[in-house]
Amino acid sequence: MKAKHIATIYAIAAAALYAINVPFSKLLLNSVQPTMMAAFLYLGAGLGLFAYGAISKATGKAAQTEPLTKKELPYTIAMVILDIIAPILLMLGIQSSNAANVSLINNFEIVATSIIALVIFKEVISRRLWIAIGLVIAASVLLTFEGAGSFDFNVGSLFVFGACVCWGFENNCTKMISHKSSVEIVVIKGIFSGLGSLIVALVIGESLPSVLYVLCTLLLGFVSYGLSIHFYIMGQRDLGAAKTSAYYSIAPFLGVAFGMLILGERPGIQFYAALIVMIISTYFMIKDTVELQHTHEHTHTHSHEHRHGDIVHAHEHAHTHTHLHIHAENNDSHDHTHKQPLQIHTHAHSA
Repeated sequence: MKAKHIATIYAIAAAALYAINVPFSKLLLNSVQPTMMAAFLYLGAGLGLFAYGAISKATGKAAQTEPLTKKELPYTIAMVILDIIAPILLMLGIQSSNAANVSLINNFEIVATSIIALVIFKEVISRRLWIAIGLVIAASVLLTFEGAGSFDFNVGSLFVFGACVCWGFENNCTKMISHKSSVEIVVIKGIFSGLGSLIVALVIGESLPSVLYVLCTLLLGFVSYGLSIHFYIMGQRDLGAAKTSAYYSIAPFLGVAFGMLILGERPGIQFYAALIVMIISTYFMIKDTVELQHTHEHTHTHSHEHRHGDIVHAHEHAHTHTHLHIHAENNDSHDHTHKQPLQIHTHAHSA
């Protein structure tokens, strides 16, 4: 099998593994309280990737990457704090809404990340991405209401929106250290954010679940966050960032399908209207990302020569949320003075 075909399988597998997070989390929330759930999901991702990194080093297969330094400490601390708050809000949202709605509303993270990048980091947003943002907002408004005969306001959607805003800030922080080791970033975020959530859970009086449910939640965290990220990176090596992101964009729609299959959900008519709008918005995002990547590669081919003597090296970009990362060329370890439009990559949250 060709390398690109294998990479495509990795990218789709990454999307599928992340997509099972919402329906299985909803099932586990029947026996595990929300903050405890968030804690063990992130601990599962952090501990799982730590074991993966240790095995890679022992077998000599670890990628040569730059470790985090004191310079990145403010962004690292901010990511850990945001990754304590966001998953707790997401679990509260999953608990009080249906899985299909939550899967689609997760796309609001794109809006949050883009607006934060525009306002704070002065990124440029393309026309297609503005159209996608508008469509996501419209669909998200539809998804805040549930009910067969009437539109009943769903409080759970507000928790999901809150999680998306937190992850929007987190994505922009991740961008600032994206040239560092992705495994190290996920391990730090997973373990420290997980421990932080665990402390919050104990302080507010949540009880520890049984060992069986702890193990199930750790496993789900490792699979849906840690392993999903690993597969995403494996796919990106041969497909490139844009194509991998395009394949990964099916994750919310797989989440909807899994929610219906696993939980037997049957959302109302407004859900299907929102689903159509989300599909159209995803089309604009994919088209924008792929065309931008083509321009980006063309610029590198003809304008930049990245050589350090006779050393050949590659940069590894950290892919840590699920959903979504921004890769801006002016954050490369090389100094490029020109700007490029904001590039949105949707993929799994790392813990």
